[in-house]
Amino acid sequence: MNFARARRVDPVVDVTPLIDIIFQLVLFFMVSTTFISAPGIEVDLPRSSSDTVLRDSDDLSIWVSADGAVYVDEEPVDFKGLEAALNKAAKDNPSTLIMLKADRTVDHGRVVAVMDAARRYGLTHLAIATELQGSDFGKD
Repeated sequence: MNFARARRVDPVVDVTPLIDIIFQLVLFFMVSTTFISAPGIEVDLPRSSSDTVLRDSDDLSIWVSADGAVYVDEEPVDFKGLEAALNKAAKDNPSTLIMLKADRTVDHGRVVAVMDAARRYGLTHLAIATELQGSDFGKD
């Protein structure tokens, strides 16, 4: 009598089809995903469910007219006067909302300079005022 045990073959799992499926899923998600890049300038705009921004009494309004003149709460100021007003607002309340109202023909660099001055004093709550009408983008 032959009582020798027969050798069993160890089962082997073929992972090639599994790797193919995972690779196809990765490709599908890469192709179907859209990547949105953030804008270059970070502006923390207040959120509101209404069409108008709710204002506090300590908010600071800054106007930039078509000729580049700057007004703080309807008073004309030069750049040093603007910085003094921003410094005072930052010392009084660091969470002061800066409402920037710039004419649409104003040089972009002028608006950015005002925003940079506000951020330099720690005033990060900026809102850019717009009109609630149809878009005039691209019309001149």
